[in-house]
Amino acid sequence: MTKSYDALIIGGGHNGLVCAFYLARAGLKVRVLERRHIVGGAAVTEEFAPGFRNSTASYTVSLLRPKVIKDMRLHERGWRIIERTISNFFPHDDGYLKLGGGTARTQAEFARFSARDAATLPRYEEALERVAQVLRDLALKTPPNAGGGLRALIAAAAQGKRLTGMSIEAQRDVMDLFVKSARDFLDGWYEDEFVKAAFGFDAVVGNYASPDTPGSAYVLLHHVFGEVNGKYGAWGHSVGGMGAITQYMAEACADVGVEISLEAPVDRVLVDGKRAVGVRLETGEEIAAKIVAANVGPALLFRRMVERADLPADFAHRIDRFKAGSGTFRMNVALSELPDFSVLPSTAIAEHHTCGIIIAPTMDYMDKAFDDAKAKGWSDAPIVEMKIPSSVDDSLAPKGQHVASLFCQQFAPELPDGRSWDGEREAAADCIIDTVTKHAPNFKSSIIARQIHSPLDLERKFGLIGGDIFHGHMSLDQLWAARPVLGHGDYRSPIKGLYMCGSGTHPGGGVTGAPGHNAAHEILRDRSLFGRLLG
Repeated sequence: MTKSYDALIIGGGHNGLVCAFYLARAGLKVRVLERRHIVGGAAVTEEFAPGFRNSTASYTVSLLRPKVIKDMRLHERGWRIIERTISNFFPHDDGYLKLGGGTARTQAEFARFSARDAATLPRYEEALERVAQVLRDLALKTPPNAGGGLRALIAAAAQGKRLTGMSIEAQRDVMDLFVKSARDFLDGWYEDEFVKAAFGFDAVVGNYASPDTPGSAYVLLHHVFGEVNGKYGAWGHSVGGMGAITQYMAEACADVGVEISLEAPVDRVLVDGKRAVGVRLETGEEIAAKIVAANVGPALLFRRMVERADLPADFAHRIDRFKAGSGTFRMNVALSELPDFSVLPSTAIAEHHTCGIIIAPTMDYMDKAFDDAKAKGWSDAPIVEMKIPSSVDDSLAPKGQHVASLFCQQFAPELPDGRSWDGEREAAADCIIDTVTKHAPNFKSSIIARQIHSPLDLERKFGLIGGDIFHGHMSLDQLWAARPVLGHGDYRSPIKGLYMCGSGTHPGGGVTGAPGHNAAHEILRDRSLFGRLLG
């Protein structure tokens, strides 16, 4: 062992940085080991063409917990969020729908499609907000762990009280959102297919599933429990890209003494006597620590970084069956001009250029994209969300030019018939560009450069197994106390001293900071006398 630390963090993504910050603030000697040349994991800003920078993977902000922002003093360090004026713009073949900008404005928009749906909106928003508030309350709480002793009983009582204290109507909404498909859930509220799709899109973001898949309604809910500048459910742009968040987090870590090592890929967690004692890097260097916290996903950690013989047989078997693969294809493009949409023409910056631009007009369209992906790898009509951050942040592109993020579903994590994404990525990228160009005829010709991340590229570059942006499916069997495996939903692995602090734990995916926050607090609890007694 070349050096010794109190705690080692595997992976310098945002949750790893959050975990390191809280541990170091409590007085621990902490080192973060990041395999890439830049800190931030999937929340990074990089130049992908001369003069063009963009958020490489994660691309928009809402879910980052206010407590984490405050504790790390991100705003004081200079971080700014620009709120979206409206949430999303949905171009159709012969029209469009704009979502957001306040209830009254959205009602007026819905009224063009259905007077009944316009009248329904306030009740729907109220119902969703009641449940979203429960998620906010639970996000920074450790789930009660099955078989976890007195500590788990106390946590179960406290968190259960929050749920049982809800009205019966709200409890019914909770049940619907956790078990129903997005289509079944939205069919119970709305009649117009365009209106349903405006909400149903959130159910397939990062979710390799159809809106008809049972449980897909929960993913819809997961995307609305965030907030921007105190406004619930809002989304915004991180000035300087998503990398600005993690750079300020790294600054906060440095202030409390965290050591961050780049280009330091971990090969193996070292275990002695059923306890983690450090890690071995790919270079062969071994580093000692009493605590190892892994910010990589459960599939990567337990299938590749931990010897199978060091895991209980049943746990290893369940990790083999842990579902990962979000069906995501991610691109960044440099543009000579803004997309000129046929249904809303303009190459000057307009409101619809500053929000999410969604090509997914109906639930049937989304369902077909999933069916096609299962059958042949991807659809000729994929689901596309485009965000043009340079429309509100001119630091990302040369004057008069732009960058766009393309977040696309559904693309099979593993292609059928033994094909590899290495041989298909360019064709899939062409298909995505053609899909956008059908709605904005100048789009293809305006592209100066493009960066492609197939599911395989996302795995190789960011360690996202199957390209899963959430570190694992957000299905009912992989949520809360069962994330990643029932009996280990409290951030503790079966190996003493080895913890999980990434999105493969509660509350799941997105740039939340919650897993890192919660894992750090459990680690510190285990170090305390009171914590050891409760355990």
